[in-house]
Amino acid sequence: MPFSLEAYLEQKRLLVDKALHQVFRNPGNCPATLWNSMKYSVFAGGKRLRPILCLASAEAVGLPQAAALRIACALELIHTYSLIHDDLPSLDDDDYRRGRKTNHKVFGEAMAILAGDGLQTLAFEWVSKPTAYPAKHLKNLPLVVHELSHNAGYPGMVGGQVDDVLSEKQKPQLKKVLFIHRRKTGALLLASVKLPALLAGASRPKLKAISEYGASAGLAFQIVDDILNETGDSKELGKKAGSDRARGKMTYPAAIGLEKSKREVGRLTQKAVRSLKPFGAKAGLLIELVQYMARRTM
Repeated sequence: MPFSLEAYLEQKRLLVDKALHQVFRNPGNCPATLWNSMKYSVFAGGKRLRPILCLASAEAVGLPQAAALRIACALELIHTYSLIHDDLPSLDDDDYRRGRKTNHKVFGEAMAILAGDGLQTLAFEWVSKPTAYPAKHLKNLPLVVHELSHNAGYPGMVGGQVDDVLSEKQKPQLKKVLFIHRRKTGALLLASVKLPALLAGASRPKLKAISEYGASAGLAFQIVDDILNETGDSKELGKKAGSDRARGKMTYPAAIGLEKSKREVGRLTQKAVRSLKPFGAKAGLLIELVQYMARRTM
């Protein structure tokens, strides 16, 4: 039976959703409004691309699925927190995300901020539980937590968001756009494929190869987002189209134009595929995913 990427994506999305429901199975002493606010955004839909990349990487490096799912959930919690904060009036001021009202529009700004804080700390609590992993991988768990902290924090995602805000209304410069994109979006996508390799104790050549893949795939993903914000419509995107241009965001199309941006996506996709050579046939899923990310339309 031929491989169906669509079927694979749906299967893994459902698997990740099931795992995320386990994260939220017991609120404990969490205030009800905060709990509901966090769940509202985590289960607002979405393709679960970062967790799926994590699972595909785990298959390539031989990490058990149960361990990979632990990391995958943490990645999605951090991603969701970043979206909640990104949508706030003080940042991108978006009313809709994935086709429904953003968190602060439903629960208020204060609760949205706190929900983001709660999801970020829950992510680290979830990923760092020692008893969740096979004994042979435990020695590598501090490396995973450290790498996730680095990529999600000011050297990565948060730092990229800061520069994204500070560069609004400035003249677009490709060097600056690249610097922002590699951190704001690229860092967490890189972590999605690198963390399973770290936990599995992958060899240095394989760790280097999968990191190069993640860096290229992450940048290509954000350039596609830039293009879609220019060319898509609000219904397809699930949020306001043209918002980047309206806010004077530093984007690839603004810096080099749409056609050159599209060519750069192609170049980065090919680079990502080439980087996986050390994995041989085990890289098949990762290759399918980066090609899917390059051709997506919404």
